[in-house]
Amino acid sequence: MNFNKYRVKNSEWNIEQHEVFLDNLAKEKEIDLGITQKRLEIPIREKLTYIIFGVFILIILSFFGKTFYLQVVHGKELAGLSEGNRVRIQYVRGERGVIYDSNLKQLVFNNSAFDLVCDKRDLAVLSKDITKEIEEMAKIIGKDPEVLKKEIEKEKESQVLVAENIPHQTLLILEAKIKDFPGFEIDKNTLREYADGSFFSHSIGFMGKVNKEELTSYQGYSVSDYIGKTGVEKFYEEVLRGNPGKIEIEKNVSGNKKGEKIVSLPESGKSLVLYIDAELQKKLTEVLESRLKMTNLRKAAAVAIDPKTGGILALVSLPSFDNNILSSGITVSDLQKLQNDSAKPFFNRVISGQYPVGSTIKPFIASAALQEKIISPDKEIYDPGYIEVKNQYDPNIVYRYSGLEQPGYYDMRKAISQSSNIYFYTIGGGYKDQEGLGPTRIKKYLELFGWGNKNQIDLQGEAQGFVPSPDWKKQTKKENWWDGDTYHLSIGQGDLIATPLQVATAFASIANGGILYQPEIVKKIVDTSTGSMKVVQEIEPKIIRENFIDPENLKVVREGMRQGAIDGTGRVLQSLSVTSASKTGTAQTGRDNYYEIWASVFAPYDDPQIVLVVMVEDVEGLHVPALMVARDVLDWYFRR
Repeated sequence: MNFNKYRVKNSEWNIEQHEVFLDNLAKEKEIDLGITQKRLEIPIREKLTYIIFGVFILIILSFFGKTFYLQVVHGKELAGLSEGNRVRIQYVRGERGVIYDSNLKQLVFNNSAFDLVCDKRDLAVLSKDITKEIEEMAKIIGKDPEVLKKEIEKEKESQVLVAENIPHQTLLILEAKIKDFPGFEIDKNTLREYADGSFFSHSIGFMGKVNKEELTSYQGYSVSDYIGKTGVEKFYEEVLRGNPGKIEIEKNVSGNKKGEKIVSLPESGKSLVLYIDAELQKKLTEVLESRLKMTNLRKAAAVAIDPKTGGILALVSLPSFDNNILSSGITVSDLQKLQNDSAKPFFNRVISGQYPVGSTIKPFIASAALQEKIISPDKEIYDPGYIEVKNQYDPNIVYRYSGLEQPGYYDMRKAISQSSNIYFYTIGGGYKDQEGLGPTRIKKYLELFGWGNKNQIDLQGEAQGFVPSPDWKKQTKKENWWDGDTYHLSIGQGDLIATPLQVATAFASIANGGILYQPEIVKKIVDTSTGSMKVVQEIEPKIIRENFIDPENLKVVREGMRQGAIDGTGRVLQSLSVTSASKTGTAQTGRDNYYEIWASVFAPYDDPQIVLVVMVEDVEGLHVPALMVARDVLDWYFRR
């Protein structure tokens, strides 16, 4: 037998005798335990080895990928966030500018207020027991701890406005204990106080806490800042606010302040001087409210303009609201009550309300007819109280258009003063041998007077109004334009709408001889930071257009309006201490026997200083409250 084949070839693997002995013992032990021939170690399969290796490589690559993503892709962003935790910019508010009326009576004041702000970065870093800190703070400010905690948690921004306009007693407690609350700080603020707030709420407007959208849109605001929400407070926000200063605060890794550096000093805002006469504003509001109460009405608008500049002397929209309660903080229930009021107290009817104008349109139709030379001002047209127009397709069908005036002969001046519908049907749409303007020319001249376009007043929310046309009707209503549409347009009915501001601006151009001014609330910008009043900018009157109607033609129209204030539709103005000119209007609404009642007056007649337009909304029957308001206010205005 050949035993060489069993020899271990590797000379380094020599088997010692004791190893053989140990193997025999191990075998005997396996027999005793009943595990003979059972393998305790199983070699790992080659495929599984590759899988484990692949998983390991993927883990390594994911770590490298995440590192690349954080350091390269978002490196600058994360570095900025890290720097933001170490270095923070705090804005320092300058004194906000105030507001004066045209006689330099101060209408707006600044009062100190204090807010409580939570900085979540400090809250997370410094507080070992955040819940306890929030609970203790909630007790001090009188807030439910769970509510406060949710408010802080749900806010995505690092700073959260916790409480505003803190009461004095609470403020004293907070100032004594604020060092024990590293996640909270007291922020000094400015609260607006409006003298006679409800009288000026639609012109001056109000301020409120900055919202998230405004924080994104405007630079240099914090969560506790106030910002103009409506009126000149909003339109002149940048002028009134000035420029905030900046302080750079450095904190260590624990969130403690290491130091601070002044980056820039705050600049106080500039103040505004309005064209508005505060006493006239109050008188107009009081008289209008009184007349509305007598007739059980609530909704009206009135605006007074200086025809020589376009400056707004008074702007009244009823019902109104007190802007102080909105500026200082209003309860949710009170806010909802105002918002749900059917009379819409927040709605500025002067600049945003769009109404049919009725006979108020007639002086402008007369101006257009004279300018187009389609009629002489002295030509008389017989007014039998109606006109009849046969249907062009069926002569047996006759349309009748009526008027309310007495039958007789009317020239242009008398037609304006007595408000003859028949005369204006004739020159507007044409009748028998008299040529009419037609819808295209009517639209052209109404737009020259500023209707159908925004007049760019320095307030937000101005409506455009609307002057219809045949093309518009065809495209929108899928109907043809008929002669009846032109007749209705000629007396201010149909689809025509205008704002009280547009009507007043247009009448101002008649009063001043043909200059259409851009209406303006603010007269000048002043600096009062040094204790004196220094004029920074005079707001010069802006001319939209001029010379679009010959002065002689406007003279005829003014004479017709003057006659109206003597023995025409505005005869109640005879009692004024100065001469005046007027045009009234009664516009049908969508409700049967309900009207928008207009009165437009300028005075004195020879040298107009004021144009006053009053519109009372939803009047049942043909009452004349608007003209009575104009008379009472102008009587006071010129007697004072």
